[in-house]
Amino acid sequence: MRRGLRAVALAAGLGLAACEGGGDPVEQALRDAAAARQAAATRTTAEIEAARPASGGDQAYVEAAIEEHRAAIARAEASLRESSDPALRQLAQSTIETRRAEIAALQAWKPTAAADE
Repeated sequence: MRRGLRAVALAAGLGLAACEGGGDPVEQALRDAAAARQAAATRTTAEIEAARPASGGDQAYVEAAIEEHRAAIARAEASLRESSDPALRQLAQSTIETRRAEIAALQAWKPTAAADE
């Protein structure tokens, strides 16, 4: 009886030791990779936010909006080059004109004195 209990206890101990560290090595590797990606993303976000000026919320918005408008212009210009459909070409041209006007307005924007305080 004692031998049986010792064997069961030993088997249970070995079973628990085998499970330590997460069990399946593939799943553990996936968890480790996900944790590394999360840590890198967190560092990148922290670096970006540290580089922004303290009162730069408005300025950050303006810069991001300008970049988005430039990307839209690039897509519309590609559409003009690649499409022969008149309606699509007209829409692309309208997009280019509108986005250029919006970029000009954003570039002309200056923070107000109240926003600086």
